[in-house]
Amino acid sequence: MPLLASVASRRCLDWVLATYKPSVIFHAAAYKHVPMVECNPSEGVFNNVFGTLNIVQAALAAKVANFVLVSNDKAVRPTNLMGASKRMAELILQAMAMQADSHNTCFCMVRFGNVLGSSGSVVPMFREQLSYGGPLTITHPEVTRYFMTIPEAAQLVLQAAAVARGGGCICAANGQAR
Repeated sequence: MPLLASVASRRCLDWVLATYKPSVIFHAAAYKHVPMVECNPSEGVFNNVFGTLNIVQAALAAKVANFVLVSNDKAVRPTNLMGASKRMAELILQAMAMQADSHNTCFCMVRFGNVLGSSGSVVPMFREQLSYGGPLTITHPEVTRYFMTIPEAAQLVLQAAAVARGGGCICAANGQAR
């Protein structure tokens, strides 16, 4: 049965984990649309930071074996609220990993951006700019953009989960496929 739930509801998360007893959680529930988060900062922080804290604490309480955070390349050197909130989510996982002797959950994260064909892909924006005759808007003339396909991104997430072993480990994989 498909379930629709929010990471904002700890009670719901506890129920789902107690009912279905997953051994792995792939946490990708975050607001990733930069302009939307910038216009709604409290909701962005509430969902991306406190939602991550909720699911991490629920996973620990349910003794989930593996937890994979799907992060974003904007968390590397955040220049906006979305990136900063994703970085905070990463820091929550790192803090839990530092307490590895007090639990048996293996925390890992994978970080990437620019997934071709995804809802957040820059390609539709590039196509629109080209249809008007250009120019292409890139963050900075010196920027290097890396792209990956949806299957490559899914493979990266699964590989991060498979590589991470032992209590409280961190596996930060920067997926950069050209």
